[in-house]
Amino acid sequence: QVQLVESGGGLVQPGGSLRLSCAASGTFFSIIDMGWYRQAPGKQRELVATITNGGNTVYGDSVKGRFTISRDGAKNTVYLQMNILQPEDTAVYYCNAGILTIATKKTMIYWGQGTPVTVSS
Repeated sequence: QVQLVESGGGLVQPGGSLRLSCAASGTFFSIIDMGWYRQAPGKQRELVATITNGGNTVYGDSVKGRFTISRDGAKNTVYLQMNILQPEDTAVYYCNAGILTIATKKTMIYWGQGTPVTVSS
């Protein structure tokens, strides 16, 4: 059983910063990649950032230069440092991971439960 548990969301003023964390727990062979997606009310879920176990990163256009994704392999944890937050960043942020599981011997995709981020004055 694999679980992703997010933390760090909340309310922040425009221009402020937040740091999200997502930890993977359970028994598995390895984590292939991890990332963050977000979904604002009435909108489709969109890519925020992803990072592979080799450290390669991809960012959504709207967050480039403001957000930084990083990963601690020893802790099976991915972080999202969000700076210069704007009201349009308001959304539920979901952690995502591609994990090579023992049970299936395949890479399975897992999602966290989501953590809300609200940017408002």
